[in-house]
Amino acid sequence: MKLSAVDLSPVPRDGTAADAYANTVEAAKQAERLGFTRFWVAEHHGMTESVAGTTPEVLLGNLAAETESIRLGSGAVLLNHYSPFKVAEVFGALDALAPGRIDAGLGRANGSPAADRALGTSRRVQNPDEDHTEKIEAVVNHLYDDFPAGHAYADLEVPRSGAQPPVPWVLGSSPSSAAIAGKLGLRYCFAAFIRPEFAVRSFETYREQFRASELAGSVEEPRGMVAVNAVCAETDEEAARQRAVAEASFRRLRRGVVGTTPTVEEAIDELGGVPEPTPATLESGTWPRAISGSPETLTGLLEGLADRVGVDEVMIQYVLADHDDALRSHELLADGVGLSPR
Repeated sequence: MKLSAVDLSPVPRDGTAADAYANTVEAAKQAERLGFTRFWVAEHHGMTESVAGTTPEVLLGNLAAETESIRLGSGAVLLNHYSPFKVAEVFGALDALAPGRIDAGLGRANGSPAADRALGTSRRVQNPDEDHTEKIEAVVNHLYDDFPAGHAYADLEVPRSGAQPPVPWVLGSSPSSAAIAGKLGLRYCFAAFIRPEFAVRSFETYREQFRASELAGSVEEPRGMVAVNAVCAETDEEAARQRAVAEASFRRLRRGVVGTTPTVEEAIDELGGVPEPTPATLESGTWPRAISGSPETLTGLLEGLADRVGVDEVMIQYVLADHDDALRSHELLADGVGLSPR
């Protein structure tokens, strides 16, 4: 099983965005040393008290300078906010900074009404799936210089390294995004930490809808990855204790409390106790929003979930209050999975 990571650049308590970005750089360099396949950074808006990851294109430029071999990408850049040509220019420039190791993770999401207004993003799109599909196609055609002769954009170019262009991935958390990825013949990553209940159905949809495409950057057969909220510690019990932060954060989101991350102690108090350890074997049809365990337990859980959706790569997302806990989690999990350090 391959391991990858996505980082939201969480702001430490009493810290700043500068601290968050320094931690992201450290996490990326560690992921490269541990043998992770790729390291992605996210895009969120209007949550900067707790999440500083607003501009993946800026962070990726820095990460390109701080790493040598790990694949770098966006998890995701939100296409509904931007023009496809500008996104392609950004990723073309990133490819020139890190030749042949850039992933263009393409997604969509609305933020708060105020953030969407500030970004100039319409929340009322007549055919959102069609619009998103067209934007993805346009980004890919710009990246691969693949508009047909005579097209209005055929003469436009983006920066290039001369190596493999950025690899496009469709990202989402629903069957509709899976259908788009399948119809375009592109790679698909499902965010199971958002809507785990749709994971199996989304990958079924992806494979049912998949067709080999002439679109540049496409693949000949379905290729997917699943992103899972997971924390690893020395024991199942300690891992469950740290998972309390994610569980309490999810509860806050359901109450409409956005942009806050409790400490472990605060989370346990809000939950009324330490969560039970994630069972070593999950019942069929059960897919928790967050899982935890020792290296042995968590490795088995991730392999089982990957098997359910038929992929061989898992991307780790975490909600933890302490950066050192996050680094230790990645270290323990890499050892449990048996990654080969670089």
